[in-house]
Amino acid sequence: CIIMTDKISKSPNIRINKVYTRTGDGGKTRLVGGVERYKDDPRVEAYGSVDELNSQIGLCRELLRQTGREEFDDLISYLKIIQNELFNLGTQLASIDDARSAELPHLPGDAVEKLESEIDSANEVLSELKSFVLPGGSVLNAQFQITRNVCRRAERRAVSLSKNERVAPENIRYLNRLSDALFVWSRWVSHFLGDEENLWEPNK
Repeated sequence: CIIMTDKISKSPNIRINKVYTRTGDGGKTRLVGGVERYKDDPRVEAYGSVDELNSQIGLCRELLRQTGREEFDDLISYLKIIQNELFNLGTQLASIDDARSAELPHLPGDAVEKLESEIDSANEVLSELKSFVLPGGSVLNAQFQITRNVCRRAERRAVSLSKNERVAPENIRYLNRLSDALFVWSRWVSHFLGDEENLWEPNK
């Protein structure tokens, strides 16, 4: 089980000593602080989608690494930062206690601005789009597009949750901007691999 101490800080003391506990066999799980919720609860759906997004980004990193291309080194490193930020974001979504949330890991204050800077930098080498892009052209392009789709779903889940419960606005902004970045990176990767973009041709 994953045990978090009562005194939660921005560097929580986490101990994992058992993978299964049987406590979730009845369809419920515990949020940070011990509150029980059903596993299809909107809050659990939100942080669960962020967890899935984190895994998809991990696959993006590994596929980039397998190319052996030096051009991708900075992106590989930045995606690792994003994985940590998503874990922080998910931790925030897993808490309903404002006071407790303030002591939990959270997004850096400039996280969204950093994403915007990375988007602008990648866009500098890309041609202007004249149609929508169809996923494909390479496994990497398709994987980044899949990851973008999962990011959009995580954003939708967070928005749905925010209609009835507290969600920090910066967390939704981050997911929105990350989905934009993933789209741009899908094109940027294709550019450096020399793969032709698949564009939507509505009359075909």
